Amino acid sequence: MSAGRTLAMIAVAAVCTFATRVAPFLLFNGKRPIPPIVRYLGTVLPPAVIALLVVYCLKNVTWLGYPHGIPEMISIVVVAVLHLWKRNNLLSIGVGTALYMILVQSVFI
Repeated sequence: MSAGRTLAMIAVAAVCTFATRVAPFLLFNGKRPIPPIVRYLGTVLPPAVIALLVVYCLKNVTWLGYPHGIPEMISIVVVAVLHLWKRNNLLSIGVGTALYMILVQSVFI
């Protein structure tokens, strides 16, 4: 692939990302009340997306073979406890990811 095409792809991705980030501020700029459906989606979608990601991450785990999903379960418990304790998404996801990588690369090999 040529450098021009690569730059064009990066530019399109950047514009699309920026547009999706700025759209809510343009649509709901404080002059009008936020529609109830948007408020509802704002409260329901984040937990639904997290649940979907957990299911997606666990779909290929071999429960009947070694290591029987132990690293995944340990990481999930640590993420849940850390999130309930600190209420920090970045911290809990980062620590959970690092713990999982350590478990699968050095403990459960």
